[in-house]
Amino acid sequence: MTKPQTAAFLTFSLLALSGIFLILYATPQGLILSDDSIAYIAGARSILSGQGYREAWLASNGPVTHFPPFFSALLALIGISGLDPLRGARFLNAVLFGANIFLLGVIGWRMTKSQIAGAALAFLFLVNYSLVRVHATAMSEPLYIFLTLIAFLVFDFYFQRKQKRWLIVTGALVGLAYLTRYAGLALFATCLASLFLLRENWRDRLARSALFVGSFLPFALGWSLRNQLVAHNATNRTLSYHPLTLENIQTGIYNLSLFLMPVEAWRRALVKIPNLFAVIVWLVGAGLLIWLLQKGLTKFFKPHTKTPEILSFISALYIFGYLASIVSSMLLFDASTKFQLRILAPIFVSALILTIYFLAQLQSKQKLLSSLCYLILIAFSTYGAFNLTAQLHKGGQGYASFQWYDSEAMKFLRNLPEDVRIYTNEAAPVYLYTQRGAYVLPDLVDPVTGQARGGFEEGLATLQADVLSGKAVLALFDIGKDEQTQRLYQTLGAGLYLAFDKQDDTIYTAYP
Repeated sequence: MTKPQTAAFLTFSLLALSGIFLILYATPQGLILSDDSIAYIAGARSILSGQGYREAWLASNGPVTHFPPFFSALLALIGISGLDPLRGARFLNAVLFGANIFLLGVIGWRMTKSQIAGAALAFLFLVNYSLVRVHATAMSEPLYIFLTLIAFLVFDFYFQRKQKRWLIVTGALVGLAYLTRYAGLALFATCLASLFLLRENWRDRLARSALFVGSFLPFALGWSLRNQLVAHNATNRTLSYHPLTLENIQTGIYNLSLFLMPVEAWRRALVKIPNLFAVIVWLVGAGLLIWLLQKGLTKFFKPHTKTPEILSFISALYIFGYLASIVSSMLLFDASTKFQLRILAPIFVSALILTIYFLAQLQSKQKLLSSLCYLILIAFSTYGAFNLTAQLHKGGQGYASFQWYDSEAMKFLRNLPEDVRIYTNEAAPVYLYTQRGAYVLPDLVDPVTGQARGGFEEGLATLQADVLSGKAVLALFDIGKDEQTQRLYQTLGAGLYLAFDKQDDTIYTAYP
């Protein structure tokens, strides 16, 4: 290894170690916890207990099919050492943050042939407000991003060295990404489309595509077969149309604005300009699509022309493939999926890669302008990451916050006899703080399909009969929600004894 190469790897390693320290410093009381976080952690605990991958946070304790298993499996593997998956997730995500920083340094270096550009990409990832927050949350996205970046690199190795083994490894990595998030199908489609566009003849396109698909399929088919055998459903999704809501679109714009402008005071000022961020997205997206089509179609119709730079090309193609996958899921399979930060994070990573690629292109023509853009990006990003780190370091967030672990309602539930069932609107934190699976409430609308759910009256009668018999309690958290939800809670608690009413939480029991 030459001295410049050694210097580059040392720089990337130093930035990676800084990232590991940053996550550990920002989360002294643990990672941010959400409903899905608890599902992954409970699934890992279930694997550790020898029961398999099951919904341990629910009293039904059925097989998990909604969440792919790889993240929980890694937490369970860490748990063999004696570290509970709740704590193990913090160390795993910290290491993944460091690994992703290192990988992006290598990607930037290979993509631009500039060590400075590689270091800039790694540093921008290290101090990016949105991506730091993603890695500070107990979710599968850091692992998914890690597998995606390795797949990008190995795919680039394949085009450079023309050796089939690199394509087989790419297929296996994409398979693991699918076992981490179902959105891995977008990564699969990206690589497959690239093989068709960038190979030089139909024989190579079909042969290499078949090799790639064959390397991926065992992972996807194996998981689907397991689900079909244990739950009679391949992915716990059903085909049903539900349009995008205005609230969902606004959520996406909000998270996009945080990514583009991490300085909160400035972001709020910019948001007041009507449709500013939507226009930015459309303009950048249109320009990127034109660039992508020009590069891809030129190579497809003129096979002997120069192959586009692979890492930038697949990063751009992946943005559109991933976005199409997510929107399709929202429209046809899962109405509960929203444009949350965790959902948009893979797009943000590709956006950073492309930003460095185009800035490196600009560097050769307008060095001063390119350097100014680097400085602005680094300054804004560093400011946003500093504020976020200080905020996270103050205490846990989500279900890890003091509102939950100091909750008097949770203390009430922990003191219940073990054979008393708990019906609740917050099954995840109830499991986390009472160590028992909870029963979900009967509901009028299925959040996944967005359609009316049958059997509400029967579910209500069962719940109230269980509570009145003393076999169960009804625990409702944060009852001061919208009027429709409040009416539902009033219906559920009608005729029951209000045994606890504090901190906007209520618990109903049988009459004393």
